[in-house]
Amino acid sequence: MLLTIDVGNTQTTLGLFDGEEIVEHWRISTDPRRTADELAVLMQGLMGAHPIVSASDRVEGLAICSSVPAVLHELREVTRRYYGDVPAVIVEPGVKTGVHVLMDNPKEVGADRIVNALAANHLYGGPCIVVDFGTATTFDAVNERGDYVGGAIAPGIEISVEALGMRGAQLRKIELARPRNVIGKNTVEGMQSGILYGFAGQVDGLVNRMARELSKDPDDVQVIATGGLAPLVLGEAETIDVHEPWLTLIGLRLIFERNRPATAA
Repeated sequence: MLLTIDVGNTQTTLGLFDGEEIVEHWRISTDPRRTADELAVLMQGLMGAHPIVSASDRVEGLAICSSVPAVLHELREVTRRYYGDVPAVIVEPGVKTGVHVLMDNPKEVGADRIVNALAANHLYGGPCIVVDFGTATTFDAVNERGDYVGGAIAPGIEISVEALGMRGAQLRKIELARPRNVIGKNTVEGMQSGILYGFAGQVDGLVNRMARELSKDPDDVQVIATGGLAPLVLGEAETIDVHEPWLTLIGLRLIFERNRPATAA
């Protein structure tokens, strides 16, 4: 089985693949203070709870991408100490992705965004736009040839909620939930409405503008939503065509397959 690990700024997502099928997945908080030993115990504990995985020796490969350097450092130690005889691919410069990055400085693009672009093009073809609802809400554009051509970065939903609660004298942190109406009848509903429908409007606005730049026929552009907070906006953002919650994990599987012969040699 292949264990894929996507380390984001707020959450880390793990997925276990049996061939092309993801058979189990987990979300844990990203904590840069965790040591390699703590990460290994946590990972093995999660996998050990699955009915078809009883021990770490069932893992036959690892694929990792990380937006947090401190965690990536510890994961390298995990692969060395606990999975030393298992092929491991870490997405970083030099790893084959098959994605051409058409940016002023390709090294600035987060590994997870390249992984998402690969998976989106593999699953749905180009041109397409990936909207990833994480710590930041990122918009990534892929042309008809599967090239990563650029994107946009906006504050994430949780960041916005926290900022409102911290900077608003009479505001507080709220549950991220759909209010009864767009026109809120109290402060909590008003904040929920502003967050939910405001972000839905932001998504539609940015996607429509990007699609017009990406293709002569914007209707040809597929829009894929992913990330832990995507379900909150799915029913309200009109431009989203498909929800693929494990897009990054699928991309990691594809990159592992591209790099495994060289890694295992």
